[in-house]
Amino acid sequence: MIASDAEADSAPRAVYAPADFARFAPRSALDMARQVPGFPIDDGDGERGFGQADTNILINGRRISGKSNGPVAALGRIPADDVARLEVVDGASLDIGGLSGQVLNVVTLAGGGISGRYRYSPEGRTDRAPGRWRNGAFSLSGGGAATEWTLDISNDESVGGTFGPEFVFDGDGALIDRREEALIDVIDQPGLAGSLTRVMSGGTVLNLSGEVNWFLFDSEEVSRQFPVGESPRVRELVRTEDEFNFEVGADLDFSLGPGRLKLIGLHRFEDSPTENRVRFDFEDGRPSSGSVFERQADEAETVLRAEFTHAALGGDWQWALEGTHNYLDIESELLVRNELGELEPSPLPGASSRVEEDRAEFTLSYSHAWTPAVQVQYSLGAEFSELRQSGEFGLTREFVRPKGFVSVNWSAAPGRDIALQLERRVGQLNFFDFIASVNVNQDRVNVTNVNLVPPQSWLLDLQLQQALGDLGSLTLGAFFEDITDSVDLIPIEGGGQAPGNLDEAVRYGVSTNATLLSDPAGWRGLRLDLEAAYTKSEVDDPLTGETRPLSNDSFIDFEATLRQDFPGTAWAAGIQWFFDKARRAVRIDEISVFKPSRAFTRLFVEHKDVFGLTLRGSVANLNDRGGDFFRTIFNDRTTNDVAFREARYRDFGLLIRFEIEGSF
Repeated sequence: MIASDAEADSAPRAVYAPADFARFAPRSALDMARQVPGFPIDDGDGERGFGQADTNILINGRRISGKSNGPVAALGRIPADDVARLEVVDGASLDIGGLSGQVLNVVTLAGGGISGRYRYSPEGRTDRAPGRWRNGAFSLSGGGAATEWTLDISNDESVGGTFGPEFVFDGDGALIDRREEALIDVIDQPGLAGSLTRVMSGGTVLNLSGEVNWFLFDSEEVSRQFPVGESPRVRELVRTEDEFNFEVGADLDFSLGPGRLKLIGLHRFEDSPTENRVRFDFEDGRPSSGSVFERQADEAETVLRAEFTHAALGGDWQWALEGTHNYLDIESELLVRNELGELEPSPLPGASSRVEEDRAEFTLSYSHAWTPAVQVQYSLGAEFSELRQSGEFGLTREFVRPKGFVSVNWSAAPGRDIALQLERRVGQLNFFDFIASVNVNQDRVNVTNVNLVPPQSWLLDLQLQQALGDLGSLTLGAFFEDITDSVDLIPIEGGGQAPGNLDEAVRYGVSTNATLLSDPAGWRGLRLDLEAAYTKSEVDDPLTGETRPLSNDSFIDFEATLRQDFPGTAWAAGIQWFFDKARRAVRIDEISVFKPSRAFTRLFVEHKDVFGLTLRGSVANLNDRGGDFFRTIFNDRTTNDVAFREARYRDFGLLIRFEIEGSF
């Protein structure tokens, strides 16, 4: 990779050399970044457009201009041998709008020759689900003092399988149906990605990137059902998706007058045909029943952005102008079996439509040092958008939304940094929320609501980072968000329900990220990484008016990894443990909740040099985590009587994985 004069000019809070990560036998810059003590990688929120920076990763002081082909993917293509150092810097001290708190800047060396990396990761299971045999990647990189290129071929395959009983009870609690169910999902995501960087005379930097991917999804669920007092039946649910997508991007960074101008362009496209079909076959010979929902969805995004940065008035300024065009074009059809068991079309108003948005955004950011220990960044901007929907519910609307933030990074003491940010945020709408859809699995229908507006919020975020010297590091965080026009399911005039806006909502929570090392205590090679978050939310239910949490809001996340590298050997072993929990999902006529039965645990052992290869074996789900699901369906509204309840209990056995990694 190519080092550049555009490296972050802030004084680093911590600097790591490649030797600091040698015990992990890293193959790429991403392997190193994942081992930076107390630093969680944020790959961004994936919203439309670029806006201001929403990731905490830089490469040679530069923000990576990509979406699906973004900074984490770019780090994965940088060979470990090409990394000069990793720096943790203050985001508010940089001339990149939107950054605050800790930011990781990966500084690279000029590459020479061609190098490659490869990975193969098969996985077997002890349950009835098939194994995973097509998961792997192969990448090449090369270049010299002025040019660098990468090429990556991969397939991210995943296989899921859950098995177990489901029970259905009537409104009085009496058992009315017993079911034995088996679900198997198989996903293949083959892809080809590449990038080219060229540093020209005068420090001009050109970056080109491209990616093409497929998302191939096949799912089958078989439910053998034994309703009380009725003939047994078999329910088969089949879901498929055959998605194709690509992304191309380019940016040019060059000197202009007193500063630098960066021009960015990106275009991405996604073609997603999906089919969901459910069929009931009855043991007594009655005609089959069920339905099919087919949808062809095409979506695209085109972004043009210009950023001009320069120094003035004792600080760094950035002027940014961005234009974005997005669209989602959907054609859908619902087919329902009649009394003869034959499929015939069923009306679904608003299921075929095109949603388009043209958006322009202007922001001005200024960062400077109040004192040698305090860095401040201000940002002020506005977003202008026109939203258009075609079809029988067509509507055109325009929005103007102010946005901006103030962030402060204070180096309160050696090894102690405090970051505080107050931000006015403008959310983005999910275009799929505008268009009627059917979930044939859960027998749910969302009608059309063209009156959705983007949510807005005030977000206050506080982060405390404390270095613990040779013992590791600790980060504590807290946030509070006051949301206007939050999106949730609401009753629609004329009947049905759809995503809509609620007046007010709040979310708040705390988090921690810690790395603890045992070497100072005399136990060499032991490392503990912890991540935990607890979140609460409040919103007034659109039916009852009672205060409840936001629907399906994640509120507990905990992950711990304990790793032992055995000194004087190439062996390492460890255990990973995580647990998560979400609030109940609330619709107008039902309440459901997914409850993992217990935590997920993985044991692993690795050897870092078997003829130059890293070999890793693991056994996961040792404590038999399952996926339990409970649903209560009401008569038309949650304020009415209960129609029936479902209780589902699923297990998925042990996962046995073997990984091979190498480089040349």
